Amino acid sequence: MSDRPRTFTEQARRRQIIDGTIELVAERGYAGTSLSAIAARSGISKASVLYHFASKDEVVAATFADVVDGFVADVGAAVDAADGPEAMLLAYLHSSLAHLRAHPARMKVLVEGLVADRDAPAPGSPAAASRWQAVAGILADGQAAGVFRAFDPRALAVIVSGALDAVAAEWLGDAAFDLDAAAAELETAVLRMLRG
Repeated sequence: MSDRPRTFTEQARRRQIIDGTIELVAERGYAGTSLSAIAARSGISKASVLYHFASKDEVVAATFADVVDGFVADVGAAVDAADGPEAMLLAYLHSSLAHLRAHPARMKVLVEGLVADRDAPAPGSPAAASRWQAVAGILADGQAAGVFRAFDPRALAVIVSGALDAVAAEWLGDAAFDLDAAAAELETAVLRMLRG
């Protein structure tokens, strides 16, 4: 498509395609999601999908970006509304798990993209760093305010993010997993790490 602004109908069709792709990736993973399956799930022809996106890779990239944007908006709003570094960190944990519970298919896309996609950022790359940088900023602010003990904010941010990812992956893989109990344990463990 050209760089001209998209019409309302084009925006709605792209939304339909992305929503269908979210459902498919959540069910089958990226590898099991074909352009034909995306078209069928979206209720349109393959040619219509290709009118809006140049390839399956472009559909997948747009879908992943949409999922990330939704997650960042929800979690960012909760963190921004919190007062003080400890409350901000707890808001990050709570809102991340609340988003998981409210949008399991979208979170499966996020996990699938971060873990299994061949184009996922390599550890240490700028794209991978963005996963822990916001948490590290909260931790550093807490240290500067004298709320948290001395530690390496990057190291602890990676640990906190990894623990959160593990809880999410376990719940996505087993709906019987007690997400509330895990969230409470995660909060307790994180607060103990911060306070020493």
